[in-house]
Amino acid sequence: MEELPEILFEDNHLLIVNKRPGDIVQGDKTGDVPLTDHLKSYLKSKYNKPGEVFLGLVHRLDRPVSGAVIFARTSKALTRLTTMVKDREISKTYWAIVEQLPEQKEATLIHYLKKNEAQNKSFIVSKDAAGAKRAELTYRLLISGKSYHLLEIELITGRHHQIRCQLSAAGCIIKGDLKYGAKRSNPDGSICLHARFLNFVHPVSKEHIRIEAPLPETNDWKIFGNLLSS
Repeated sequence: MEELPEILFEDNHLLIVNKRPGDIVQGDKTGDVPLTDHLKSYLKSKYNKPGEVFLGLVHRLDRPVSGAVIFARTSKALTRLTTMVKDREISKTYWAIVEQLPEQKEATLIHYLKKNEAQNKSFIVSKDAAGAKRAELTYRLLISGKSYHLLEIELITGRHHQIRCQLSAAGCIIKGDLKYGAKRSNPDGSICLHARFLNFVHPVSKEHIRIEAPLPETNDWKIFGNLLSS
């Protein structure tokens, strides 16, 4: 079996992993084996489970993005977590390395987005455009390096490519994100966007869960990790 991503949390109801850039969460037209299948194999082997293993996807991360992803191991947990996502009861914090310094060190961005299915890309449109969906996030500047800057982003809504599209519109293109205007790609095909923290109440035990996903082991992230710890 392919090497699994780091497991950040596991109990009878939840499995949370630190997705690597390039891992595909769900099956798509590429035909590549998704993370869900690898994790089902892991659970089947670890717990010696007969038959089909249940594993429900609670939310998604784009293929070139890294960080914490929640899976549900029971249908009860999946139903409750899906409702929690809808009701915005799961706090998601991302870190992004961007090419330009934002005009303000902290700000709230509100746009209306529309997904183009053919291009698999979201575009900013007017509020009244057909299919427009309100997108909101807040960001703050954590630290600046020589050429790039590290932002912390709190998602208020969860739209397709929301962070990538909104930061690009604000002039803060994510490093490596060619689709949204980056100057060049990253060597591994990733973009420098990482789902860093998750905060929520466990859907069954009701305990508070706080997840911190370690940063990828690439030079870009190591530079900022060292800057923050120095």
